[in-house]
Amino acid sequence: MKAVGYRLPGPIDRDDALIDFDAQRPSPTGRDLLVQVQAISVNPVDFKIRRKRPPGGEGPEVLGWDAVGAVVEVGDGVTAFEPGDEVWYAGALKRPGANAELHLVDERIVGRKPKTASAAEAAALPLTALTAYEMLFDRLRVTDPVAGSAPAVLIIGGAGGVGSIAIQLLRALTDLTVIATASRPETQAWVSELGAHHVLDHNQPLPSQLDAIGLGQPGFVFSTNRTELYMGQIAELIAPQGRFGLIDDPQTLDIMPFKGKSVSTHWELMFTRSLFETQDMGRQGQILNEVAELLDARKIRSTVTESLGRICAESLKRAHATLETGAARGKIVLEAWD
Repeated sequence: MKAVGYRLPGPIDRDDALIDFDAQRPSPTGRDLLVQVQAISVNPVDFKIRRKRPPGGEGPEVLGWDAVGAVVEVGDGVTAFEPGDEVWYAGALKRPGANAELHLVDERIVGRKPKTASAAEAAALPLTALTAYEMLFDRLRVTDPVAGSAPAVLIIGGAGGVGSIAIQLLRALTDLTVIATASRPETQAWVSELGAHHVLDHNQPLPSQLDAIGLGQPGFVFSTNRTELYMGQIAELIAPQGRFGLIDDPQTLDIMPFKGKSVSTHWELMFTRSLFETQDMGRQGQILNEVAELLDARKIRSTVTESLGRICAESLKRAHATLETGAARGKIVLEAWD
C-alpha cells in the first residue's frame, strides 16, 4: 500500500523531509479497525514530530492524525463497527499515523462520519474538534459558571484549527459570549463569520480592549498559541476563581500571577486518553458522534480553508510548510491517492 513518511527528522525544506514509499498492509486484531483512508488533514503535531522525533522502527515514520475513510476489516474484539462503515477519527500518538492508504485504529476513538459532509470537509475536524470539546467541556467545564464572572469565554488565537471549531461549539452548545482574538483583517473576518460575538487584536493590549466591550471579566480563557506572551494579560483580565486552559508548548509557563485570583490551570492534550488507554477512552468516539450530529444539523460547519489535492509527499510538504508559518487560517486537507 502507498504511504508517506520520513526517515530522518529535520526541516521541511529538505528533499527527503517527507517521502512516498510502499508499506506492508496491516491486519486488524482485537478492537482495531482497518480503514481505507479517503481524506486527511494536517495539524501542528505533524510538523512538531517530523522536526524532532527519530523514526521508531526500521521503515519510514508515518505521520497523520486526522482521517476519514471506510472500514474494510475489523478485529475479533470489535463491537461497534463493521466493514463498509464510513468513519472519522484522530488516531493515537503511539501508533503509525494515517498518511497511508490503509490504517489501523482502535474503535473506541472512532466516530461515524457526518452524513452530509464530504470526506475532505469531515477530515478537517476530528483532532481539532476533540481538542476544543475536551478543553471546553471536560477541562474548563464552561457549563459550570464561575461565580461573579462575566458569562464569557476568551479564545486567544481564534482563527486556527482549534479556535475555529471552539467558537462554533460554544455557539452551538452554550449561551456564553464568545470573544476571540485575531490580528489580520482576513482572520478577524473569519472568526466573526464563525460566530464570535467580539473580536480582539492579540497584537494590542487585551485588557483594555476587553474593558471597552463592557462585559466584565470573563470566567474562562482558552489560549491556543504563543501562550507565554499573554500570561500577564490573562492574569489581569480573567475573573477571580476563573479557569484558564492552554494547548500549546511554551518552554516555560509562570502561573504565579494566577495565585491571587485562585485561577485554575488546565492543559489539554487530545492524545492523553489513547496514550494511557484511560477507562473513559471511548468518550472520544462519543464526542465525534456528537460533533457529527451538530454538523449534519448545520449547527456547525467544516473549518477546511484549503485543499492541496492528492495525498502524496509533495502535497504534504506544502501543508507542513504552511502550518509552520504559524499564520494558517482554518484547516488544510488532502484527498484521495495517486
